[in-house]
Amino acid sequence: MNTAIDRRSVLCAGAGLAAAALLPGRARAQTKLRFAAVFSDTDIRAEMIKRLSADIAPDHTIEAHLNSTLFRQGTELVALQRDNLEMGNIAPQDISKQVPAWSVLTSAYLFRDANHLNAFFASDLGAQMKKQVEDQLKVKILGPTFFGTRHVGLRGKKKVNVPADLAGVKLRMPAGDAWQLLGRSLGANPTPLAYAETYTGLQTGTVDGQDNPLPNVQNMKFYEVMGQVVLTSHLVAFDLLTMNLKAWQAMSADKQKAFQAAVDKAINWSANEHVKREAELAEGFKRQGLDVYVPNINAFREHAQKIYLASDEAKAWAPGIIDKIAAVK
Repeated sequence: MNTAIDRRSVLCAGAGLAAAALLPGRARAQTKLRFAAVFSDTDIRAEMIKRLSADIAPDHTIEAHLNSTLFRQGTELVALQRDNLEMGNIAPQDISKQVPAWSVLTSAYLFRDANHLNAFFASDLGAQMKKQVEDQLKVKILGPTFFGTRHVGLRGKKKVNVPADLAGVKLRMPAGDAWQLLGRSLGANPTPLAYAETYTGLQTGTVDGQDNPLPNVQNMKFYEVMGQVVLTSHLVAFDLLTMNLKAWQAMSADKQKAFQAAVDKAINWSANEHVKREAELAEGFKRQGLDVYVPNINAFREHAQKIYLASDEAKAWAPGIIDKIAAVK
């Protein structure tokens, strides 16, 4: 009797194990990667993360926290460093707070376009700067997430042609020294304000304008409370898709290679989508009644470069680095 019961138990157990092996996700556990970002769920980069999540399954799953719902803007990097977060979309301005040499990558009129940006990060010089972050901050930079070219958007109709025309204009910028310097380099009075509060700030007149790529202007509906877009093209905008170093090192070499390939695929898709969207939106905003025009770009570039080269931040830059970045093809 006891023997029969034991045999039935063994047979049932074996059947259960066999059934479990057939169920999706039961053969091996997925590693959950919490991801934090400031952008909204309508952003192209939100779709980028969905696509990445699909490509890294079944080994990993990404739990996305957007709109700064998990960590407020500017604190994601510290969360990665403290092992409180596995992945984040990190602004280079936040990296420059801890690695001053990185401030050069936040300066106006540095990169020509998305292709130049990507070529730099794929170059030996880009690899050196990524390693600098890994060694000093203990986080892994997976790649740059281009999200458009930043332009100035204003509430009023006063035409802007040169930096002097922005004198006294309260231009919303994210908090942080690098962002404030960027605002000053345009000739404006930079005013720190959270991304999520920018619409209300424009609506109430707390700020006179903001600077963002056109896809962000659309996603956040800033165009509803703006009168014009000045196509200053002052910054090729990018963040860094970044990973907690322990989470990265927990993967085998083969898994790291596959993960990086999936990241590269998702980032390239997102960059191409942003380029297409930018081309469409300038005309779209004109049809919605906004003035959209190009100012004197040379005047803005010369003013910005003068401000940057005279700044304290420039003291941390490697000799000749601007020329080296410009030479990357």
